[in-house]
Amino acid sequence: MAEHEHHHQHFSLCFCDVMRLLWSLVVPCFYLSLVLTLVLLLLLLGVRMWLQSRCKTRRARVGGPAVAFFHPYCNAGGGGERVLWCSLRTLMNRYPNISFVVYTGDQGVTGDQILEGARQRFNIRLPRPITFIFLRHRSLVEASSYPHFTLLGQSGGSMFLGWEALTAFVPDLYVDSMGYAFTLPIFRYLGGCKVASYVHYPTVSTDMLSVIRERNPRFNNADFISRNPVLSAVKVVYYCCFALLYGLAGSCSDVIMVNSTWTMGHILSLWRSPSRTSIVYPPCDVRAFLEVPLEEDEEDKEEEEEGWEELGRELGSEEEGGGGDRKCHSIVSVGQFRPEKDHRLQIRAFHKLLDRKKEAPGGRESLRLVLIGGCRNQEDEERVLMLRGLCQELEVADRVDFKLNVPFDELKRELVDATIGLHTMWNEHFGIGVVECMAAGTIVLAHKSGGPKLDIVVPYEGGQTGFLADSEDSYAAAMETILALSPSARLEIRNNARRSVERFSDQEFEACFLAAMESLMGKLER
Repeated sequence: MAEHEHHHQHFSLCFCDVMRLLWSLVVPCFYLSLVLTLVLLLLLLGVRMWLQSRCKTRRARVGGPAVAFFHPYCNAGGGGERVLWCSLRTLMNRYPNISFVVYTGDQGVTGDQILEGARQRFNIRLPRPITFIFLRHRSLVEASSYPHFTLLGQSGGSMFLGWEALTAFVPDLYVDSMGYAFTLPIFRYLGGCKVASYVHYPTVSTDMLSVIRERNPRFNNADFISRNPVLSAVKVVYYCCFALLYGLAGSCSDVIMVNSTWTMGHILSLWRSPSRTSIVYPPCDVRAFLEVPLEEDEEDKEEEEEGWEELGRELGSEEEGGGGDRKCHSIVSVGQFRPEKDHRLQIRAFHKLLDRKKEAPGGRESLRLVLIGGCRNQEDEERVLMLRGLCQELEVADRVDFKLNVPFDELKRELVDATIGLHTMWNEHFGIGVVECMAAGTIVLAHKSGGPKLDIVVPYEGGQTGFLADSEDSYAAAMETILALSPSARLEIRNNARRSVERFSDQEFEACFLAAMESLMGKLER
């Protein structure tokens, strides 16, 4: 009994010694953490005051407020860049006393060359000069810089690139027009700026999580991860943690604009700021296309084509194709050569279409696939080379044309001459190329997801506006169906589609964009 009490007393003394040791360590660590936190807060406050003093000095020198757009790829020539230039033009016309700045990471070009590129590609001219801030470290946001944990690496890199931009020029209002949400807290809390954002595509979404949970291989989910349940589970946790951080960063925005119903749903679930969020459909250059009258609108032309089709069937002619069509059927795709655009699917579906049509009058010679898009960097250029290689492998290279960084006039000409406008991106946030195809009078075949499904290729006044597909076989079948339609049936779909795209005109964008930005821009003028 006495021995038991001795052991119990010895254990109590050891436990007390351990607790005293821990307490002696915890208290200094607590005070040290408190001191470091205060030092960090003072440092951040000092940085904010320094940046604010630079902003005041600049305002006194220039004599007015400044609005800066963060768009590291402003010379890329895609749909996001069209939003940038239309936004600038809209604000410049409405607020003549405010100066405008664009942060860009483009190197080897001048500001005048960038503006000339915007004029050639989008037919957009700004009413007065703007200032370009050329950033030197755009590689920090390049996906190629982060072979693993790409989202986290690019987001962290965007914060450093945002810091470079902020120290180069401190604006009164900062607009992220390219989707780098992690720059928003940098400008808001360190720069003391009002911040707004135009979101084309959420950096992470519940759809991405479902792809990983279901272990589906895609361009952003490697095969070796999709095949491994442990790696898939780890990636789900990683995406969930990243989604939390992304939501916190995005919620810093004073005004949030999204480009579609699909994007709206994801941003509301992640950023949780419904009162500050609104849909502003991106501007699509529909006026230039609407000026071109639709063909095949005369009954005698239809009868003539049907006569040629019947004659072709009777003679088995290989010289007259597609029911006596006056020209080769071109199938046109418009979109940057990025992996998510899935040009491989377009080429493979076209290959299957050629196989289906090889016995038909005209055969493969009556069909042509035209891939039009911009290349942002060497990675995109290498992707084009791989796509050319795929064409050689499938033996369709003679029927596929690549047109890179083409001027607006050539883009317009190709779309007006096309029979089908092709789009294959899964969960495309919006789809400016789809709208342009509809306005040009082509029959759209888009992916059955995202913006095209929810906002664009939807019935208009009860009439069909296009077709949707989601696999190689369904795309090939849909293209075959479109080509088999009578001219009058195609004309009806084209007319419905053309009337429906007025919702996406430059004028509609300008009105909605100004309404969304009014609360912030009005404060700058005071």
